Amino acid sequence: MLGPMALSDIDVSPAASGAGPSGSGRSFFRTRRNAVTAYAVFFGLWWHFIGLPTDTWLVGAFIWLGTIAWNVHQPWREHLRFARDWGPVLLFLWLYDLSRGAAYLVASTHVTEMIRADEAVFGQLPTVWLQQHFYDPFHVHWWDIAASLIYLSHFVTAFTVAAVLWVRNRELWAAFMRRWATLITAGLATYFLFPAAPPWWASQYHYIAEPVLRISNRGWDAIGMSPAGKLITAGQAMSNPVAAMPSLHSGFAMCVVAFFFLRVRKRWIPLLAAYPLAMAITLAYTGEHYMIDAFVGWAYVLAVFIGVGQAEKWWARRKAARAAAGREEVVAAAEAVVAAAPYTGPALAESAESTVVHVPSQGGERSAAGGQPPGLPGPGDEQAEQR
Repeated sequence: MLGPMALSDIDVSPAASGAGPSGSGRSFFRTRRNAVTAYAVFFGLWWHFIGLPTDTWLVGAFIWLGTIAWNVHQPWREHLRFARDWGPVLLFLWLYDLSRGAAYLVASTHVTEMIRADEAVFGQLPTVWLQQHFYDPFHVHWWDIAASLIYLSHFVTAFTVAAVLWVRNRELWAAFMRRWATLITAGLATYFLFPAAPPWWASQYHYIAEPVLRISNRGWDAIGMSPAGKLITAGQAMSNPVAAMPSLHSGFAMCVVAFFFLRVRKRWIPLLAAYPLAMAITLAYTGEHYMIDAFVGWAYVLAVFIGVGQAEKWWARRKAARAAAGREEVVAAAEAVVAAAPYTGPALAESAESTVVHVPSQGGERSAAGGQPPGLPGPGDEQAEQR
């Protein structure tokens, strides 16, 4: 799915493929399969009886266990690299969760601006229209279950993508994390500067005349997973109720889509494009966000990708310039050393002229200066004998 770019980064060495000296690839495959199966069973049981892990450090622990199960053949020093790479990320997300809850203490809450924006775009509030036409207080429909699952994907998708990229391609993982962290930082700053109430809050305090309910978790009971819904509901109760602008639910969905949009085969593009749209409609239907919240979240993603992309290009040019400057300094230093050394050309020439190199010949040895081989008469000696 990641295309040639990601497939080329798969480790196909004997250690990774499981083919040891005896070629026991099947044994390794069974080991990875068993480890991944055990992890999946453990995660499923946790989700069913306790609920989906939403605490930052618990999410990090589950991701780490998943990477160990997938790379069970790797030595422990490789598994411990997870702490080096993910530790700052988890600390950042933990601080984000803590600070987001206090955002409403800085500025007054905005309520009516989003209502007017949605009415200006759609003629009426999409949240009110969707709940009036699809919400049934006496029956849970399939779209209620789908809405709960789509809403839940906000807590799973970005982490899962990051974990897969970390296992397969650290360079892509770092690129994704730069964009994701920048998006979170921009959203958090907006929460402090512009605390905004969601539709269910506005209806509760009579800013919206029609009743708007918060129904993002009502689908869990229908599929026998009420603990999962209760855990998410508890997390919602402890979160900041007026951190709605921008919608990072929509922002995270669009961030994942934008990152892979040019990296996947064309047949996957419609499915990718449908995900943020489905998230936006789900958030409006369940009373969690206005549509304008989602649109602003998408705009933040666009700005982040442009800004981070330009910063990466600038950094690459800077590194290339510094490398070129380093090479020029090395060349200049070498030329300076050569220029400072004494010139020994004539001395070498005189030494070469005075050196006699003996080479073998038919009559013995002949000097390099043109002399006769030692012990043999030359032309002058024969003339002297004749006289």
